[in-house]
Amino acid sequence: MDIIQELESRGLIYQTTDKEELTKRLQQGKLTLYTGFDPTADSLHIGHLLPILTLRRFQQAGHQPIALVGGGTGMIGDPSGRSTERSLNTADVVKGYSDKLKNQLERFLDFDREGNPAIMANNYDWLGQLTLIEFLRDIGKHFSINYMLAKDSVSARLENGISFTEFSYMIMQAYDFWKLNQTHNCELQMGGSDQWGNITAGTEFIRRANQDNENQTEAKKVFGLTLPLVLKSDGTKFGKTAGGAVWLDASKTSPYKFYQFWLNTDDRDVVKFLKYFTFLSMEELNALENAVATEPEKREAQRTLAREVTSLVHGEAAMKRAEEISVALFNGGLKELTPSEIADSFSDVPSTTLEDGELTMVDVLVQVGAAKSKRESREYLNNNAITVNDVRFTDLETKLADIELLGGQYLVIRRGKKNYYLVEYKG
Repeated sequence: MDIIQELESRGLIYQTTDKEELTKRLQQGKLTLYTGFDPTADSLHIGHLLPILTLRRFQQAGHQPIALVGGGTGMIGDPSGRSTERSLNTADVVKGYSDKLKNQLERFLDFDREGNPAIMANNYDWLGQLTLIEFLRDIGKHFSINYMLAKDSVSARLENGISFTEFSYMIMQAYDFWKLNQTHNCELQMGGSDQWGNITAGTEFIRRANQDNENQTEAKKVFGLTLPLVLKSDGTKFGKTAGGAVWLDASKTSPYKFYQFWLNTDDRDVVKFLKYFTFLSMEELNALENAVATEPEKREAQRTLAREVTSLVHGEAAMKRAEEISVALFNGGLKELTPSEIADSFSDVPSTTLEDGELTMVDVLVQVGAAKSKRESREYLNNNAITVNDVRFTDLETKLADIELLGGQYLVIRRGKKNYYLVEYKG
């Protein structure tokens, strides 16, 4: 199975500029391709995973990937997929973001692979050297306003307005493709479906620039390929949770929360996500698809998805610890967790910090929101509806200072089967 067949079998090809010619070119030998990542934050998020892992698939197939960090375009702002202007960051901020993104991309691509090592590039290296006159005379002349206005990324913004800054983004991205074509013989640009207009602008610019080059004996054929927009079956946006984006940086989204995100995948989405985000064989994927159809309650596909993607992003050790935390929470092993793991695991539940050790559990339940009143609190305790740190709690008089704390500082309270509350005691 060649790389195009591999991508098609996983549903990863949305558009190509010339699929037949691209397939032939890939069969002829090593091809260099690139994808850009603008540094708009100090970490990549799971919305970036699809293009990153697709670059990895190309590398495993013998081709050479370029990960382009947009140190230059990141200071401008891409209108694609957005309805408002991006806030512009300073050069120092963008440089700091760019350095962090480079470190993250190195987890996924092999920069020492014999024969086709990955390449890291930053478009600030050439965009930062361009003068205004060079930009207008040598690059801008190849783009008609009518051509640019026809692109969806621009036309969708015309009603509400678009600045010349973001309007020019397409030209800069096209110049990136030309520059990489000149310096690395890059023949393919890949991106999300919202990048189609920018990608085709690049292929057209290279064609026109080559025509103007008297020393160019033969026009180079270049290609564009886009990946599908990742949507969930319930209509919500992939990669977003109640707490915001799911980041690849462990300090922004812990490996446990990252693991839980994938573990909670809907049955309707899990097979698609397995195809998109894992490197399992088609035989393994078919077996998991059958498991979803015949024994969905076992959630084998979700556990496999969570294990595979967490290992890819955070490493096997972090994945195994995330599994251990999940097992501990499910099987009543809270005492096995560290204070930081408790705080992370229950960061999404109602919580409060208490300093008065004289409070009884009747008072604590009210303080944390587990009961509306002391009367209701007593009813819950008398009816065996409350567990504290995995132990059934019925004592109405025991004081907070006398209760054994998890990690010396926490109480995890459960009311009924699913209602959790976290108390941090600082007495």
